[in-house]
Amino acid sequence: MSPDETLPEARGERDGGSTRMLTALVQLRSALQEAHLPLELPQAEEQRAARLEMVDQLEDYVIPRLMTIDAPLLAVVGGSTGAGKSTLVNSIVGSRVTTPGVLRPTTRSPVLVHHPDDERWFKQDRLLPELERVERATDDPEALQLVASEAVPQGLAILDAPDIDSVEERNRTLAAQLLAAADLWLFVTSAARYADQVPWDFLRKAAERSAAVAIVLDRTPPDAVETVSTHLARMLASRGLKDSPLFTVTEGTVSEEGLLSAPAVAEIRSWLRALAEDSDARSAVVKQTLEGAIRTLTRRTHTVADAATEQVDAVRRLREDANTAYDKAAAAITEASADGTLLRGEVLARWQEFVGTGELLRSLETRVGWLRDRVVNVIKGKSQQAERVTVAVESGLETLILEHAEAAAERAEGSWRSTAAGQILLKDAGEDLGRASRDFRRRAERAVRDWQSDVLEMVRTEGADKRSTARFLAFGVNGLSVALMVVVFAHTAGVTGAEAGIAGGSAVLGQKLLEAVFGDQAVRSLAERARRDLEVKVSELLEGERRRYTDLLDSLEVVPEVPERLRSASRRVDDLRFESARKGTESSPDPAAP
Repeated sequence: MSPDETLPEARGERDGGSTRMLTALVQLRSALQEAHLPLELPQAEEQRAARLEMVDQLEDYVIPRLMTIDAPLLAVVGGSTGAGKSTLVNSIVGSRVTTPGVLRPTTRSPVLVHHPDDERWFKQDRLLPELERVERATDDPEALQLVASEAVPQGLAILDAPDIDSVEERNRTLAAQLLAAADLWLFVTSAARYADQVPWDFLRKAAERSAAVAIVLDRTPPDAVETVSTHLARMLASRGLKDSPLFTVTEGTVSEEGLLSAPAVAEIRSWLRALAEDSDARSAVVKQTLEGAIRTLTRRTHTVADAATEQVDAVRRLREDANTAYDKAAAAITEASADGTLLRGEVLARWQEFVGTGELLRSLETRVGWLRDRVVNVIKGKSQQAERVTVAVESGLETLILEHAEAAAERAEGSWRSTAAGQILLKDAGEDLGRASRDFRRRAERAVRDWQSDVLEMVRTEGADKRSTARFLAFGVNGLSVALMVVVFAHTAGVTGAEAGIAGGSAVLGQKLLEAVFGDQAVRSLAERARRDLEVKVSELLEGERRRYTDLLDSLEVVPEVPERLRSASRRVDDLRFESARKGTESSPDPAAP
């Protein structure tokens, strides 16, 4: 329900402070809905459940109750399997309005009993909006059965909830939702079940958020009432519930209609009626439970924010691991494609076939001035050798890129496998991320060929006004392109030992060959453009591989700003609570009043 849909009676009575609080609570709900916590980190499952529980409570109780503050007080009757909740509700009302089950689990769908004049409050979706409203008996867990009865005083509604320890998870979840949506918990247990752990877990939560609670010790043998009730009272006191009313219902016969005798429930019925008829007492119960719920929500929000921060940090670390692996691969390829490493093996052999070996390379240092004329004669008619160099370069470059892509995938996977969250992401990836993509070799081949075509086009474009010169004709576009590739590959001359002279000599030879046609400055510009183009294509290739990892992280939708949004929304609600409390103190004639 939106603020504009508030009942007219309530809308006219809500002041500016309530409106601001309502807005702050809606913002808190939005922040909680954004906190997905998808990674399997320690305590993540617990905090996911807490987050859902908090969103449900905001939607099912806190926001609707604040919007309709004058709605009848809702007393939810909850408890363990077989505690006699439905029989108790029927007995309080004085007629069979909810059907006790013979088999377990018993109550399958909630039944809400209200005074006929209060029907408007429950026909709408103020309470548990996802449940369909019906006016017939049903076992549908997705429905809320509404029963109008004159026996229920106006201003009070009683809701019979499913078992909190039902064997069916849907029943347990619904019971928890209903109790979280209650103004008053009417908790039913028995002499045989009052010490069970599950009920006390619920009662502990009630105490933590200062919810109004009344306890009914049902089905108790008369001779055990004093002993059991005394022990139960001590347990309640030790768990922060010493002010909770404790009623006892002795074990007795049940009528044909399934009702306990009127005297057996007279005390409970009288207490509920008095509460309904006393508007101040009723408002005090609603205020106690509502304020306790809001206070607990803001406190718990910080724990969810901490969990969200851990998610953000984990995603950042996983992303950094993947980025580091592929950045390292890109740097290694850039280095290996510029330090002479590629001018080995097949590439070097084919280059030497093309330019000639032996005397030409040995005389390089002493006869550079003679080189330009000599080279023209050396390479005439060697277009086939130029093509062989191109093929060798293509193969060598592809192998280099593939090796480093495989190494990057292996490093990234290894980093992710070191964490439980990363292991689960890898398992759900749908492919082996520890290897390069299946089509990576094909994409690498295409990228290298595209780069070689670009180099060829650079040479063709640069030599547009030189195509008729003897040197251009002698070298040819293919030959000049090969020379440019060699210059690029030996840019830093980083190899050592005997290879240094060979690689360096090959690069100088290619440099002089290009300078013979284009001149010094043009060659430097061509080499730089070719290097940048190669780096861009390698980067694009590795980026595609990197995205296999980063897309997984992006799909988690972990938003870095969410933790601060949670904390900010929580602080805003707390600020309004404190402001309201301060104003209440200042306006109270009793200095000790809250």
